[in-house]
Amino acid sequence: MTKGKLLVVSAPSGSGKSTIVNWLMGEHPELKLAFSISCTSRQPRGTEQHGVEYFFLSPEEFRAKIQNNEFLEYEEVYTDRFYGTLKQQVEDQRTKGQNVVFDVDVKGGCNIKKYYGTQAMSLFIQPPSVDELRRRLEGRATDTPEAIAERLAKAEYELTFASRFDHIIVNDDLEKAKQETLRLVKTFLEV
Repeated sequence: MTKGKLLVVSAPSGSGKSTIVNWLMGEHPELKLAFSISCTSRQPRGTEQHGVEYFFLSPEEFRAKIQNNEFLEYEEVYTDRFYGTLKQQVEDQRTKGQNVVFDVDVKGGCNIKKYYGTQAMSLFIQPPSVDELRRRLEGRATDTPEAIAERLAKAEYELTFASRFDHIIVNDDLEKAKQETLRLVKTFLEV
């Protein structure tokens, strides 16, 4: 069986990344896409299960895996709140023939691409403008004005990484962005 490939997708919050990735995974089973299952040191929320949404580790277990160089990428988002991707988990999924999808921040995306080289394709989903991003985030009505300002500041920083990705998809028209993503992924996977 051929080993799976890797699809790294990054974007500022509100760019439509999750919408595009979920559409690809739901509507195109022929692509054999499967999410990378990350680790976190936070507690499970709601119906989340160990080994399904995340691998839940204690901060001490997470640090031990960092010491053993077991992560492809990781980040300490807040004190003792870690997120990361285990190398072995990715290899297990690839061995099963799955094409592993990473929905990660820009730094994590760059690290994964660097580690896997041509076995990975990196896509950056870009909003048409920061003003449009502001409009989308405000339209969600899920964040305070302070949180939106924080997200926009982070987005401006993340946009500086776009050129480090294999392809930039500007999401100014969702249908067009979906089709462009599908074309690039099919070509990369040779489906």
